[in-house]
Parts: sequence; structure tokens; C-alpha cells
Amino acid sequence: MSSCNVVIFGETGAGKSSLINLVTKKHTAPACNDATGCTTQISEYPLSTESIQSKVKFFDTPGLDEGSEGVVPDREARLVLKKLLQRLGDDVHLLMYCVRGVRAKRGLYHNYNLVRSEVKGSVPIVLVVTCLEDQEPDMEDWWKNNERIISDSRMTFAGHACVTTATVDKYTGDKLKGRHEQSYHAVCQLIEQCHLKGVQRLPLAAVEGQHSAIRRPKTIVLFGETGAGTSSLINLMAGKEVAYTSPDMQRATLRWNEYAIDFDGNSYTVFDTVRLEEPQLGIKEYLESVENAYRLIRELDCRGGVDLLLFCVRAGRVTSTHQSNYRLFHEFLCEKKVPIVLVITNLERERRMEDWWDRNELTFKKYQIQVAGHACITAANRLDGRHRVLYEESCVTIRNLVEEFTADGQKQAWTGGDNLFVSLLRRLRAFIAGGPNVGKKDLVSHLTKRCGISPDAAKQFTKIIRQDDVAESH
Repeated sequence: MSSCNVVIFGETGAGKSSLINLVTKKHTAPACNDATGCTTQISEYPLSTESIQSKVKFFDTPGLDEGSEGVVPDREARLVLKKLLQRLGDDVHLLMYCVRGVRAKRGLYHNYNLVRSEVKGSVPIVLVVTCLEDQEPDMEDWWKNNERIISDSRMTFAGHACVTTATVDKYTGDKLKGRHEQSYHAVCQLIEQCHLKGVQRLPLAAVEGQHSAIRRPKTIVLFGETGAGTSSLINLMAGKEVAYTSPDMQRATLRWNEYAIDFDGNSYTVFDTVRLEEPQLGIKEYLESVENAYRLIRELDCRGGVDLLLFCVRAGRVTSTHQSNYRLFHEFLCEKKVPIVLVITNLERERRMEDWWDRNELTFKKYQIQVAGHACITAANRLDGRHRVLYEESCVTIRNLVEEFTADGQKQAWTGGDNLFVSLLRRLRAFIAGGPNVGKKDLVSHLTKRCGISPDAAKQFTKIIRQDDVAESH
């Protein structure tokens, strides 16, 4: 009989110990509902049941995210968990992430990533959602309601079980008894299936490939000058009104709106960004851009990176602003590692929309705007007759373009980081009117207070930017 070591982890109060009692069918692990955690150290519990064809041993760990005054403060609990994983090494066969059945929070990724970054390989991670005894109409509905949030948060699981670990006694009603028994079999089946798949110790990429039921939506960054029609383009792709369109001309400081779009069986998250434009930014707008740039990069990194850049331009003259925005997003934000496609709007009056590109392709090349593909479209959806036909044609064109450049087998989504942020800040410096007038203390304070960057990191960023300024002045 093969052995299977299962490490259970999760925030304090998630029901890890109760989960062990559910599967062992007795009060094996001490469980409580107190304000502080009841698991203070690593505890091992062997399991022998006909429902699982392996010799299972559970490793119950102290709860994460407990306050500094708790029995096991969060920092200590994380250290204990990391040391356990290091000690077991290749003898960890399954990681079980236990969470309470409330609405999924993006903070769940924090604990998930702690473990995933530690094992760095072939150990499957499964999700067990507890406290679902009152979930209607069925416990599995929790997964249906929260699967998208989990996927968006870059968490990939080899399997899941939606359960109740509530104690059953002679006063328990038939419905809860039925859900309790259902939960027992769900967890046992999860352990058995995932352990058998993990016996061969496949590389992590292969393990995750087997469990691609949760597919991360492709991330698209959409940009273009004000009036180019980015909101109308989003509605065109979605096939319905999801983005508010407005003619307002606001000062641009890298704000963004986020939209979830589905078509042809694929899911996309579109970040509609507000661009940097002329006239050049003043100091106030620069500091706003610093904050928003950092938040944008953190959000994109959290979503798994950038899969595609959509550069939206209104048919007309090619300007230096087009060139600046192209360089900002393609060269500085994504370091030319993400495919970029050009979408030209407002072409409903062209006899043949593609004719515009035939006449102007060389002009874009003259401005060194090199793109992987293009689409000539109209996003005006309040027209009729021939224009309605062009609108429907444009919907097919843009969707095909997006699918082509985000299809599986394309480059992996590119993620940035601190170096990316510094590069972007350097670029933003070029937009400051009158040269480098933002004081070091102002920038450090803004990075720390508004962006949540540590003081040391903020000083480092500022130092690098200042060194860049000195080098350029010489």
C-alpha cells in the first residue's frame, strides 16, 4: 500500500482540524470555535479507511493570518509551515488549502502563493471549502459562484471539494447528516484521485495542464488617446453595452477601468487605460501617474501578466502623441515582449474600411510604430443600413484578431515587477513640464503613503531615477 502525506493549511478558523475529524470519523484533532486558534503546532494524524487505497497521514498546521496577539502569530505560523514543507521535501504528496465558505477574496492568493512558491514543483494543491452546510441549493454552488474570482486571482487547483465539517450527533437533522456523509466521500475521493495523478511526480507545468478546467482569463491592455473610442471598442467586442462612453476630455494620469468579456467560449479581462497625452504633465499629475502606474502594474501582475496590447486610434493624422503612447505601453510597460495590435476606428464612411490601412501603413512605419496585426473597423453602433452591416463585420474582425493573438500556444503572459515600475517612472519623467522638478522627499512620501511601497523600496526607486537624471544631464 502506497503512502500519501497530506499537508493541510489555511487561515485560522477555516476548519482544518474539523476537516481531519470529518475524514477520520472521530474527534481526532482538537477543534474549537474560540477567538484564537486551537492548533498551536504541527500535528500528525494517520488515516486508514476503505474509501482511500493509500496509507494517508495528515499534517495539521497552525492557522495563518492570526493577529500578533494570537496563540500563534501569523509570521510564526508561516515559518512553521515553511519549515514543515522543507523538512518533508519530496515526501509531500498533496497540499490541501482549507478556506471558509464565504465569498472568495483575492487575499486567498497570499496564502496560496506562500505554499506554491515553497514547493516549486510537482505537488498538487487542492481546495477544500468548509462551512457550507447552509449553502443552497447545493454545496457545489459555492464553486460555481466563485470559480471566476479564483481564476482571476491566478490560483490553479488540481481539484476541489465543497463540504461541511459541522459536528453530527443524535439531534442532527437528516439534511445535515446527508451533507456530512457527502462531504466525507468528496474529500476522500479528492485525496485518492489527486494522489494517484501525483504519483509520477510530473513537472508543475504538466500537472497544471492536466487541470486546466480553471483557465485564467486572457489579460488585454487597451490604450489610445482620448476620443479614439476605446469604450465603444470594448462594447463592440462584448457584443453589448458594458463600458460607459463619454466625450469628456479629462487630464490623463494612467487611470483605468476593468471589464470582463466573454465570446466564442473564451474569457478576457480588458483594462481600458487612460493615457498620457499632451500638454505635458505638471508635478501634481506626475505624482498621480506614479501612484496609478504602480497600482496598474501590481494589478496586471496579480492577474498573471499581459497577454495582448490593443492600440486604439481614430482614423486621421498620425501624431507624436500616438508615437509616445505606443512607446510608453509597448516598449516601457511591456519591454516589447507582448504582441501589440492596432485598431483603427471611425471608418464607417470608408468605401472599404481596409483601404485606410493600405493608404497609411507606411506612415505608421515612418513613426516607428510596428504592430503584429491590425483591424480597420467602426465601433459606432447607433447607425443603420450599410453602417449596421459594417458594425457587425467589425465585431467579427476584432474578435478574430483578439483570438488569433491570445490563442493557446502563443507567448506566455508577460509579467513585470519592480524593474518594470522603475522603467515606467523614468518614462513618466519625460512628461514633466520644465524638467525634473519633483523633489526626492515628495516622491518617496508619495510612493510610501499612496502606493504602499516600503520606505526602503521607495528610496531605491527614487535613487535609480535620480541617477538616471544625472547621467542624462551629462
